[in-house]
Amino acid sequence: MFFYLAIDIGASSGRHIIGYMESGEIKTVEVYRFKNGAFENNGHLFWNLESLLNEVKTGIKIALEKYPKIESLAIDTWGVDYILMKNDTIIGKPYAYRDSRTENTIPKVHNIIPFEELYKRTGIAFNTFNTIYQLYDDKEKGLLDEATDFLHIPEYLNYCLTGVKMKEYTMASTTGLINVNTKDYDSEIIEKLGFNKEIFKELHEGGDFVGNFKEEIVKELGGNIPVKLCLSHDTASAVYAIDYDCPYISSGTWSLLGVKEKYAHTDLNSMKCNFTNEGGINRTFRYLKNIMGMWVVNNISKENGITPVEFRANVASSTYKYTFDINSKELLAPKNMTEAVKAELKKVNAPEPQDLNDLANSVLLSLAKSYAESINEIETNIQRVSESIVIVGGGAHNTILNKYTEELSGKKVISLPIEATAIGNLKIQMR
Repeated sequence: MFFYLAIDIGASSGRHIIGYMESGEIKTVEVYRFKNGAFENNGHLFWNLESLLNEVKTGIKIALEKYPKIESLAIDTWGVDYILMKNDTIIGKPYAYRDSRTENTIPKVHNIIPFEELYKRTGIAFNTFNTIYQLYDDKEKGLLDEATDFLHIPEYLNYCLTGVKMKEYTMASTTGLINVNTKDYDSEIIEKLGFNKEIFKELHEGGDFVGNFKEEIVKELGGNIPVKLCLSHDTASAVYAIDYDCPYISSGTWSLLGVKEKYAHTDLNSMKCNFTNEGGINRTFRYLKNIMGMWVVNNISKENGITPVEFRANVASSTYKYTFDINSKELLAPKNMTEAVKAELKKVNAPEPQDLNDLANSVLLSLAKSYAESINEIETNIQRVSESIVIVGGGAHNTILNKYTEELSGKKVISLPIEATAIGNLKIQMR
């Protein structure tokens, strides 16, 4: 039997999952799980790269103790964020995407290249955290001048294990710098913005071999595992695991709602609806929208000393049916999510929730409403109607949210509470 290791890291937690084939199906065993999260320093949000690498290595060591012969491993993470390097040295600090540093750079970028042109060329929806805006902030600080490499988080972790720097297409597609026609870095955008073009290296495909562990890593972890690329952007891996040809929701910290498409949609209506065209398997596209997702649920739960399951457990006792804009920028990184949601409800003149059950009902209804509206926009834009929608990931366990989604969208919800990202990661390794 052949064993493979998927290392799936989200903004809130990471997982090391062993996969193997049995009776024609991929079976999975979680061998390690760890917490992840950005930390605040002087008013800015950063990732702790040292801690992240240590957790990755700890999980690999545990996996090797249980499965001495592992055919390969691959790492996927969230998109957008990156590390700048000068040869083998990190330049600057590893900002987290929820940081507010791009507020001043966004208008500067759009003064050079209007967003309408950016969208036409890249198909990437506007988000304040898009890599293109983060890089412009680094350019203004002079950090790009000395950089030799620009690595996304999984690419950096691969480098730490193997000493090899290799970039992957689906992750690069989250930058807002990939041309939808050439499916490579857009040299005109890079030139107009004054970016150092030398850091935008060749893009590779999921399944490509990165390298073996460095000697010191072999000694430290007690064995060697060949490292491969998967579809390094976690949503790309999750979508690859979905075998249904209908709209999907990859439900985690974010809810990514979309469809698989061969071609990008960069029309005016897609831009106005804020749909993005990120990379998929074989340089296809994921036409989707970012919706705030379980981020809101998890933060309110933590603030009130309960679990997300407890947060939604008693919503049936609530008659509170008011909704708010779940995608409000005020919910991106508030000091207190509970109070931020109440402020959003106040904006729409809704009465204040009487208890947590009212608040939970409002959050879940607002999420389902956003899902339903986005599905309608997709079907209008691509001129294709489906009877069902597939939900994968941690949020697929939320039966109440699934029920509200069915009611508001009129679609049959197919809930697949699987580790979809890890399965997509494993499928690429096994190809």
